[in-house]
Amino acid sequence: MVGCLDLQTPMAASMRCKQKTLDTVLDGGSVCDLSWIKIEDRVRSADESCRDLHHMYTVGLDIDTRAYFTAATMIIAVPTGIKVFSWIATMWGGSIEFKTPMLFAIGFIFLFTIGGLTGVILANSGIDIALHDTYYVVAHFHYVLSMGAVFALFAGFYYWIGKISGLQYPETLGQIHFWIFFLGVNITFFPMHFLGLAGMPRRIPDYPDAFAGWNAVASYGSYLSVLGAVFFFYVVYKTLTGNARCGRNPWETTPGVSPTLEWMVGSPPAFHTFEEIPAIKE
Repeated sequence: MVGCLDLQTPMAASMRCKQKTLDTVLDGGSVCDLSWIKIEDRVRSADESCRDLHHMYTVGLDIDTRAYFTAATMIIAVPTGIKVFSWIATMWGGSIEFKTPMLFAIGFIFLFTIGGLTGVILANSGIDIALHDTYYVVAHFHYVLSMGAVFALFAGFYYWIGKISGLQYPETLGQIHFWIFFLGVNITFFPMHFLGLAGMPRRIPDYPDAFAGWNAVASYGSYLSVLGAVFFFYVVYKTLTGNARCGRNPWETTPGVSPTLEWMVGSPPAFHTFEEIPAIKE
């Protein structure tokens, strides 16, 4: 290990030892050889603390303040849990058809829940000291945002594209898109939890050979994710150039019954569909 931990002047210490550690890093050195990177990240995190709470645990807060932020962050799990169980309760007891929008909606709940659980782990200040700025954090926020939110957007696209364009998407191609993308993103980001627990820092151009295995798995998953993204544009092309017209309500289960007005008119709805506000009667 290169002796470069000067906590009084961390930035100066990192600059002094950067040249020493650079050769070691490029030669496949150990995780400890990357300590200068961690020092710079801690200095930088002081400026970023207002943007992301998990940064605050490493800026030198006293134990009482860290305890407060731990409790305040973990309380977020309460409304989040209510949301997740509300979504599940919405489906509970229903006659579910696993069409493409429903698959993406369920996939969103699954991915969002995993991201939320890892967020509870990162909310503990003692654990976050070790996991801060590692690939565990990368896996966490990608499960919540880059995967959870994107899957919800795909669910909305497949649900509304028929009403918006008047053309129905190919159901088989839509489900193929879901499974390619679902497998791809999970193979990409789930191994990053293991990399983070092993101590791999983020924002580095290279890594020791000890991390090569899970990085290779994540790379294969990213190839699959790119394939899924390209396949989505193919689905859009087939939808907009196809002749499959969308009916008034493609999701209709009871003939003539619709929960909202937009599914009572044609697809796409005509301009000035209602000259006046329609009367709603039970």
